[in-house]
Amino acid sequence: MVKPFLKGLPRAMMSPTTRHRSGDRLPPGFHWLIAAQFSSALADNALLIIAIALLQLQGYPGWWAPMLKFAFTVSYVVLAPFVGPLADAFPKARLMAWMNGLKVLGVLGMLLGLHPVAAFGIIGLGAAAYAPAKYGLVTELVPAHRLVMANGWIEVSIVCAALLGTALGGGLVCAWWLDTAWVAQAESDLVALGLGSAQQLAPSLVALLWVYALAGLLNLGVADSGARYPAVQLCWRSLVKDFWLSNGRLWSDPLGGRLSLSVTTLFWGVGATLQFAVLRWATEQMGLPLDKAAQLQVAVALGVVGGAVAAANMVHLRAAHRVLPAGVLLGALIATVGWSQGLWLAVAMLAAVGATAGFLVVPLNALLQHRGSALLSAGRSIAVQGFNENLSILLMLAIYTGLIALDLPVAVMMSGLGLAIAAFMARMVVQQRRPS
Repeated sequence: MVKPFLKGLPRAMMSPTTRHRSGDRLPPGFHWLIAAQFSSALADNALLIIAIALLQLQGYPGWWAPMLKFAFTVSYVVLAPFVGPLADAFPKARLMAWMNGLKVLGVLGMLLGLHPVAAFGIIGLGAAAYAPAKYGLVTELVPAHRLVMANGWIEVSIVCAALLGTALGGGLVCAWWLDTAWVAQAESDLVALGLGSAQQLAPSLVALLWVYALAGLLNLGVADSGARYPAVQLCWRSLVKDFWLSNGRLWSDPLGGRLSLSVTTLFWGVGATLQFAVLRWATEQMGLPLDKAAQLQVAVALGVVGGAVAAANMVHLRAAHRVLPAGVLLGALIATVGWSQGLWLAVAMLAAVGATAGFLVVPLNALLQHRGSALLSAGRSIAVQGFNENLSILLMLAIYTGLIALDLPVAVMMSGLGLAIAAFMARMVVQQRRPS
């Protein structure tokens, strides 16, 4: 596997000294892209908390809350054949602004009384098309040998948006903020305008509209890469056929599919499942209330940030395959964290899980983007990636739900998950080192 790997990348990336040339810096438009996507993701994560609170206020049972995640994620899978060509058909910065506007429509729908799950489905539509535009623009703006650094920035911004967005959402639904006199007056004004269906959370939703507006303004600073692609036939049958051909082509590539896409697909499915498993483990095994258990996610997130930064500064694109052993360590950590007894030991192990995951996924994600754009196009490759990764999330969450229904102890579940990951990654390491 090593020889094909070396043949798969440009000769210009063989020398690490290229990392230090002045012409290899990330372009200025890239930082505008990071700021715009951070603001949009910040609002998405805050809106999830507000939507959960709105479901509770409207008297829906607790099992409706995961439906928000499902409605958001399913768009990535269902629309995958169409969002890739869409991202390639228009300047990607402009498409990002349009999709940000679609998210605004989802928030307005929630204000007007649309069911929160349906409104989140609209927001998921915007996010599904936003993703290939965003990541596709990265591959168009950033030189190939700087993709690891660029993905480090993206991963850090995504994690920070999740952390700060959750905190922002919590702040927007907390009682002290909503009980103030000026918010009560704003509530009355919204009811007078016919926007009172969201009850006392309407001012919180209005606040998020301003965050989405900020993301739209930041999009104005994102540079047009100038990349243009041949026009495609706008027929859903041909688009679906082209998507499946693209999916098969990427999976058949030793670098794009059998190495990087297989690992990132596993990573996102495991990450989504682990998020729920850690909450359950913390409440059942550690005896923590739900709000305290949720704070353990901070340890994982901070670890991801540290691992992503380390990978961005230590790993070159041509050496991306060398991070595979970190996947074996990741599986071992997940297998053992469920048996931790002390709180601080658990926090340290969760931070180590996050750091290992961040160090693993950033270089492989950069490699996947590079190979995908070379084999397909920027938008199509990201759409294929999003389809596989989000399908993995849906399938693994379904398996997790089934195991919960069978009353399988959470520590046993986490151990089984971790050992399966370690075995899979050990197999990947052996295959990569096997002579071609």
